[in-house]
Amino acid sequence: MSDAIYRAAEPDISIIIVSYNTRTMTLECIRSVLAQTTTVLYEVIVFDNASTDGSPEAIRANFPQLELIASQENLGFAGANNIAAMRARGRRFLLLNPDTLILNHAIDHLHEFADANPRFGIWGGRTVLSDGRLNPGSCWGDATLWSIFCFATGLTSLKRSSSVFNPEGYGGWKRDSIRAVDIVTGCFLLIDRELWKQLDGFDPEFFMYGEEADLCRRARKLGASPTITPAATIIHYGQSSEPDQAEQRIKVLAGRITLLRRHNSAATILAGKTLYMLLPLLRLLGYGTAGLVSGRSDLREKARNWRYVWQHRQRWVNGWSNVGVRRARGNPRNDRPEEVAAVERPLGDALSRSRQG
Repeated sequence: MSDAIYRAAEPDISIIIVSYNTRTMTLECIRSVLAQTTTVLYEVIVFDNASTDGSPEAIRANFPQLELIASQENLGFAGANNIAAMRARGRRFLLLNPDTLILNHAIDHLHEFADANPRFGIWGGRTVLSDGRLNPGSCWGDATLWSIFCFATGLTSLKRSSSVFNPEGYGGWKRDSIRAVDIVTGCFLLIDRELWKQLDGFDPEFFMYGEEADLCRRARKLGASPTITPAATIIHYGQSSEPDQAEQRIKVLAGRITLLRRHNSAATILAGKTLYMLLPLLRLLGYGTAGLVSGRSDLREKARNWRYVWQHRQRWVNGWSNVGVRRARGNPRNDRPEEVAAVERPLGDALSRSRQG
């Protein structure tokens, strides 16, 4: 690594990594950034979201030259990135998940692509799994009532290669060509500093999940054209900070419904919420019946997970709320009655601080 490239006085890119209990992966991610980024001038800012696995100490010990923000509270993905962006000096910001590895100078290539296509405003790349298979989650299409219906009823899972039944996933497109997309995922998202400032960063109501979809929608209204290039390819493992599948599904649904509320009419919101509420019930019925008939323990476990999602619907049915955010933070006050804690901490108190100077 060239020290001049990494610690440039005026970096082209500020690489922002938000970590939460991903110590080993975060260290490997940083190592890959330093090893594979050799032409673009950059800085690295790591925001640790109150990890309990020794992440801040390990980052300081291994990379004392990096800027580390060690939060005493879990502010979520949106709030953490908003704060880190205030410290950033680059003319572009690269949001990078800690469960990623940079391959083949991907950041250099993404920077070159952005320089060649400055009008796009937001740029992304291609993500693969550790074995080289495609991870399609680097970009998505907007959610519509049709796509929510397909998602809720399981048609998307059955017909992933179909652009009709999997419109949010762009059907069978392998992310192997340059293409304008609705949403570049926050695991590997490059955005112009000025555009970020115009948008006022992420909406802090999104604790996690859905914030980049909201950002890209708002950016497109300002004339941006989020686009990905296969020339910038990274490994993205996914779901590393949330190994509990049921908890992860609750957070995804909270993000999806918050996004639904933000950008749709009252009638669409009602229809969309109804479909999202059907989702865990249909999964519970399907996996429960299949597990009972087949005797398979894995299917019974899936049914139990979806039962948990349904039983905890107060955390997601109206999008991100006091209860959902507090539980997602891992606040010890979770042990108190939820109604009491919700009154004592109005939604957005900590998250709104991420926008204050």
